[in-house]
Amino acid sequence: MGARADRRLVLAVSAATTEDIAQAPPTPPAGLRATARIHAVADGRGGTALPLLAGEGPLALRRTRSSSRAEAGVMLVGAMSAPLGGDHLTVEATVGPGAHLRLASAAATLALPGRTGVPARYDVHLTLEDGAALRWLPEPLVSVRGSDLRVRTRVRIAPTARLVLREEQVLGRTGEVPGLLRSRLAVECGGRPLLDQELACGPGAPGGWDGPAGLAGHRALGQLLVVDPAFAEDAPAAAVLGEFAAVTPLAGPAVLVTVLAGDALRVRELLDAACRTYGW
Repeated sequence: MGARADRRLVLAVSAATTEDIAQAPPTPPAGLRATARIHAVADGRGGTALPLLAGEGPLALRRTRSSSRAEAGVMLVGAMSAPLGGDHLTVEATVGPGAHLRLASAAATLALPGRTGVPARYDVHLTLEDGAALRWLPEPLVSVRGSDLRVRTRVRIAPTARLVLREEQVLGRTGEVPGLLRSRLAVECGGRPLLDQELACGPGAPGGWDGPAGLAGHRALGQLLVVDPAFAEDAPAAAVLGEFAAVTPLAGPAVLVTVLAGDALRVRELLDAACRTYGW
């Protein structure tokens, strides 16, 4: 009798355990997932319309005024702290034929450490169709101590489109050791590779990133990529803009300005000076 009772008890416990497992909610992802989507099209009256302007989570989108009637303006506004470790943020922008778009951010992006040790990801996908123009001008990305962020920017641009793309990265806040930052910028023009480069900085990056052949002790870096069909006939020549700033023509209708500096303010000054000098 006692043995049969024990067996019934074991079966009851087993059944309850199995039922609890079946009803248990799925394990949540390591971090949040959010995507911002923008689609710009020519409105037929010399301007640009935005039939799609949708943000999620920390990626809020606001339409802004532009200095040009032909150009639509969009501001990316951080609605919460992100990206943290494990987060995956994505910005997708498509500029249709003949449309002009200026896409910027309201403040710097801070890459922050998470609780799980999983890297954060920030993807940017930009598509420019025939005759389109895009200015992608985000504020600096700051790699905070203990963070681990992977940034990937992919651009597909038609041969007749025009692009101005700015990237600025700061290694740590004032007096702070940076986190690990890995970024890749890949650009295709007319279906052919135009630029594909990777950068890794901070603890855990390949050796030499901060040496004389790397950042040489600088804490801020930036680059400005300009793609313009007019460069096929009259491309800017290679030039030195300072001790740690240079203009490099690419094998295509494009030019790349690269800058190293002690802080983000100096990086912006040098990139803005290049824009004024060349009329970008």
